[in-house]
Amino acid sequence: MFAIVRIRGEVHTSPTVKKTMELLGLNRISHMVLKPKTAQMQSMLKNVESFAAFGEINAATLALVLEKRGRLVGDKRLDAAFLKKHGAKSFEDLANQLLAGQTSLSKTGIKKVFRLNSPRKGFERGGIKKAFSNGGVTGYRANAINDLIKRMA
Repeated sequence: MFAIVRIRGEVHTSPTVKKTMELLGLNRISHMVLKPKTAQMQSMLKNVESFAAFGEINAATLALVLEKRGRLVGDKRLDAAFLKKHGAKSFEDLANQLLAGQTSLSKTGIKKVFRLNSPRKGFERGGIKKAFSNGGVTGYRANAINDLIKRMA
């Protein structure tokens, strides 16, 4: 499962990038969405790789995001009653179920967009206009996306 975080705004972007961001559900900077690994998703990510950071999220990071930033309709936080209702013992258990595909965010009623803060201690030295492979932030980060999300949660 991919975690996609919007890094840059939409000033001076092409209509293709704007539409792809809209389809991904990334309307603001520092918003994160979870999407499955499919061929269609990878082509969409290729369109927005200079405006977003993405990579494979692990269960520990997903559990942290669900606990701190997960919201239900009505902007209610996730709590023990919600976990019990959906048959999960902890946030880690719910994260494992989501990653394994046993349940989904829409089935559980969790909002699809996670609103994160800007990262503690800032972005990498290269800044937001360079790719991760060149010392920046944007683009494919593989497992390094977990470090960025932990600093933003």
